[in-house]
Amino acid sequence: MSEQKLPDDPLGVVTPPAKQGLFAWLRERFVAGMLIALPIVATFIILDFLINLIDSRVVPLIPAALRPETYLDFAVPGFGLIILILFLTLLGAIATNYLGSYFVSLTDRILTRVPVVRSVYSVFKQIRDVFQSNTAGQYKEIVMVQYPRAGSWVIGFVAGPAKGEMRHRLGPDYIGVFVPTTPNPTSGFLLYVPEKDVVRMDMTVEEGAKVIFSGGLVIPDYPPAPPEQAHGK
Repeated sequence: MSEQKLPDDPLGVVTPPAKQGLFAWLRERFVAGMLIALPIVATFIILDFLINLIDSRVVPLIPAALRPETYLDFAVPGFGLIILILFLTLLGAIATNYLGSYFVSLTDRILTRVPVVRSVYSVFKQIRDVFQSNTAGQYKEIVMVQYPRAGSWVIGFVAGPAKGEMRHRLGPDYIGVFVPTTPNPTSGFLLYVPEKDVVRMDMTVEEGAKVIFSGGLVIPDYPPAPPEQAHGK
């Protein structure tokens, strides 16, 4: 076998790779292990914080006769979370019938007329209304549009064709595209652009969200693996 020469060596002399020191080797492995453990540890820390926070707020509201620690020698972690889920499920079931809808509507009218309170309540009411909308209104497609100037491209979520006054003013060929900011995708810009000017992507909404959240560090493979390879077949 002929000896391979390094292309950047003007004399054509093969330079053996430099040996990595023990400290450098340990440092690289430590950093790799830390990066692997970080999301796992962070997830458990956040879940532990949320469960303890909910338990500390909900469990004191439960009569002592219904608390597990009354009959056991220890408190059951997450019991408050279970009670909260059951309560919200029951509240949703009540609110979806005719009488419950009437009381929800009455509460909306009262709180939207109270000074100061209406400013806070209206924000969360809008968020609630977004989640209560049907699935047809959810983001289902990733596109790229030129923003903030020609030649600069950003990733956006298709909100749907222009409707209402936007459709009347712009025409039926425009679509709404939500362009989130990085790394906080909860804020961004809503653009109405001609449908012919967008570049439709093959990546899923989840993959697009990862690209935005990571600041472009997490990019899905392209072209995507065939289904049989993706499932290890």
